Amino acid sequence: MIDFQPNRARGLAPTLVEQLVAAILRAIEEQTLRPGMSLPSVREFARQYGVSTFTVASAYSRLVSQGWLAARPGAGYRVASPDAPARRGEPLSWEPPRLNAGWLLSDIFADHSIPIKSGCGWLPGEWLNEEGMHLALRHMGRVPAMRIANYGHPYGYAPLRETIAASLSAQGMEVEVSQVLLTQGVSHGLDMVTRTLLRPGDTVVVEQPAYANLLQLLRLVGLRVVAVPRTADGLDCEALERVVAQHQPRALYINTALQNPSGASIGMANAFRILQVAERHGLWVIEDDISRDLAPGVTPMLAALDGARRVIYLGGYSKVISPSVRVGYVVAHRDLARDIARTKMAVGLTSPEIMERIVHQVIREGRYRAHIARTRERLAEAHTAVAGQMQQHGFEIHGRPQGGLFLWAKVAGQWRERGANGLAELALKDGIWLAPGSYFEVDEADTPWVRFNVAYSEAPALWRFMRNAGAA
Repeated sequence: MIDFQPNRARGLAPTLVEQLVAAILRAIEEQTLRPGMSLPSVREFARQYGVSTFTVASAYSRLVSQGWLAARPGAGYRVASPDAPARRGEPLSWEPPRLNAGWLLSDIFADHSIPIKSGCGWLPGEWLNEEGMHLALRHMGRVPAMRIANYGHPYGYAPLRETIAASLSAQGMEVEVSQVLLTQGVSHGLDMVTRTLLRPGDTVVVEQPAYANLLQLLRLVGLRVVAVPRTADGLDCEALERVVAQHQPRALYINTALQNPSGASIGMANAFRILQVAERHGLWVIEDDISRDLAPGVTPMLAALDGARRVIYLGGYSKVISPSVRVGYVVAHRDLARDIARTKMAVGLTSPEIMERIVHQVIREGRYRAHIARTRERLAEAHTAVAGQMQQHGFEIHGRPQGGLFLWAKVAGQWRERGANGLAELALKDGIWLAPGSYFEVDEADTPWVRFNVAYSEAPALWRFMRNAGAA
C-alpha cells in the first residue's frame, strides 16, 4: 500500500520523518491510498517498517496539519476526504503575531503545523532515547501508587539528587546531596534562583546574544538588563569590567558550554577571568549548563572552579532525554539551596516526582551514555552538513562549534543589511521557522544573525527558500 524504504544514510538523505511524509503523499497522489482509507496504527507501522513510533507519529501529525490525513479519537488515521479544507500549497489559516521572542514562548510551542523547524531548540523526536523512555515508563507502571501519590520532597526525588551529586563530583565539582534541588526544567530553575536572589529594579548582566527565554523571564521580574558581548572564546571580560563599574549589577547569567544561541563554549582562561571579576565586584554567577552532555571535548565548569560559593549551577535533561520531561536541577551553597527550595514551595509547591523517577530510571538504564555518544555523533555530522550549506550560500558562521544543537550565522544577500526579521516573516509563509537574532537581543534589535538548529536545517527546502528569498 505504501512504498516506504527508509534511507538511513545520515547527512545524505532527508530525515526519516520527511521520507515517510513523502512516501504517504506519493501513495495518496497515485491513489494507492484513497479518501477514507485507514492507515496502520502508529505502533503497527513502526513495527512493519522498522522505524520508531516517534517517527511515525511525527509524520502522521504533519500530514494531519497539512490536511492530507484525518485523525479521530479511537479510530486512528484515515486519508482525508477531497473537500478537506487544508491542503498543501494553500495559505495557512492563521496569521502569527509580530515575530519576536514572545511569539517563540507562546504560539510556536503549541503549533505543530510548521514542517521545517530550523529555529527550534530541541532534538527531533526520532533522535530521542525511545527505548530508554519505554523501559522507564514500564518500570513506573510497577511502582505502587501510594509511593507517588503525595507531593514529594521540596528538594525533589532523593535518588535522582544523589545521582546528580555523584555525577558532578566525578566531573570535579564536589557536591553534597543537600546542595541539589530539582526543578521543572532549567527555565524553572532560573526563575527560582532569580526570585530568590534579586528584586525588581536590580541590575543584572547577560550575554549578547542571550538565551531568549531568560530575557523574557528577567523582563517579567522587573530587572534592569545590560549585555556584554559573547565571543567565540567566551565572555568579553574587558567589556564586563566596564559594565560592572558603570552599572554595579548584582548577578551575571552565563551559558558555559554550547551557549544558546551562539553554540560557543568558554575556554579555561576566560573562565578564570569571569570568576575574578565576580569575586572583585561581589557578583552572583548563575551558570546555565543545560547542554554540557552534548559538548565535544572538555569545557570548564565555573561552579567546579568556584567550589559553588558564588556560582549557582543549573542543569537538566530536556536536551538529551526529551523536552516533555521537564526535569532540571539547581546546585548551590547549602544555605542558598534551602532558600531556593522555600521559593519553589511558595510559588509552585513540589516538582513532579513521577517525572523525576522517569529521568532517574533512564539514567540508570545501561544505554544512556551510549545514547548521548550517538547523539553527539549525529550532531557533529549535521554541523558539517549545515555549515557546508552555509558556506555555499555566503553565510558568515560564528565560531564553528562542531557540537551541540546550534549554529549562529549571519545571512547573506539583501538581508545582511535589512536584518533577519523580515526574512523570518517570509519564511513562515513557506512553512519554515527561523529564529532571527532579535529573539536574543536585550532590546530586540533587528540583526542579520539567525540561530539554526543543525538537526532540522539540512532540509533542501530550507536552502531553496534562502536562494529564492535573496539570502544567498
